[in-house]
Formats: sequence, structure tokens, C-alpha cells
Amino acid sequence: MAKETRGRMVDAAVDALRERGLQGMSFTDVLARSGAARGAIYHHFPGGKNQLAAEAATRHGHEVRARLAEFGATDPMGVAAAFVDFARPVVQAAARGAGCAVAAVTVPADEDDGELCQAAATTFASWTEQLGRNLQDAGLPVPEAEEKATLLVALLEGTQVLCRASGSTEPFERAARAALALFAAP
Repeated sequence: MAKETRGRMVDAAVDALRERGLQGMSFTDVLARSGAARGAIYHHFPGGKNQLAAEAATRHGHEVRARLAEFGATDPMGVAAAFVDFARPVVQAAARGAGCAVAAVTVPADEDDGELCQAAATTFASWTEQLGRNLQDAGLPVPEAEEKATLLVALLEGTQVLCRASGSTEPFERAARAALALFAAP
């Protein structure tokens, strides 16, 4: 039961981070969403809000990486197109006000030890590494695969901010067209 409670709390924190960011995420909200008792916060997360947020970002990151690993494209353009298709619902949610749970932890107000930024950096690096591996498997040489994988992650993260600010997915669509053109170029 304790594992279930902890997992529900982390899942609730992911949702809260996406909807409200780190500063807007509250224990009250996490407890209400997860159905956990008040004492569960410090029982499961003795490091407090930062520990919960770091674990939420990390879990969300692992879920995204697992999805990226499922891309079955046989050429670089196919990998890029699969990524754009994967990213589209994410930026549609961003246009409606949701953000990235991982990016949300990169703007801590009171963090001294860098735990949250380190969790985000590790997560983004794992996504880039997975996409780079996908692109290498599809035939790109390592340096080019790494650069284009970084571009795809930047496309996702950057356009979420633009789409959230504008309330439209048009920034993503423009950036996606430009990125896909780079994959189509010989």
C-alpha cells in the first residue's frame, strides 16, 4: 500500500507541475489528487517539495524516454516525423495552459543544491541520447544524430513555451516544418 500511495503522489505531482509549475504545486493539491493522508508527504518525501518534484520530473522523464524508444522508423526522416507526431498532443496541451513537468523544475526559487535542475538535465540528456540512438539506428553518423536529437528536444521544449504563451500550436507547426526540412535535406 505504501508503494501505491507514493506512486499516486508522484503521479499527482507530475500533473500539478504540468498545470501549475513548481511554484504553483502545493502539497494540498498533491494530497487531494492522490488521495493520500497529510502525513504521507514527509513519510514518503522527507526532503519535502523539492524531493517530490525531482522524483515527479524523473518519473515523467522515464515515461517519455520509453515512448521515444518505441519509435520504429527505418530512416532519419521517419524518426523525426514520429517525434513530431509524438510531440503534437504535448504542445496542444501547452496551448491550453499545460507545460512540461520536467521543464517546470528548472525554475526553482529556493534551491541551493541544484537537485531539481540536475534531475531535469539528466532527463533531457536521456531523451537526447535515446533520440540520437534512434537516429543512428536509422543511418545517421553519431555527430549528426546527436545534433539533430538535440534539435528535436529543443523543438519540443521551446515550442511548448511559445504555444502556452500564444494559446496556439502555430509556433510548433512552423518549427516542426523547419526541422523536418532539415531531415529531408541530403
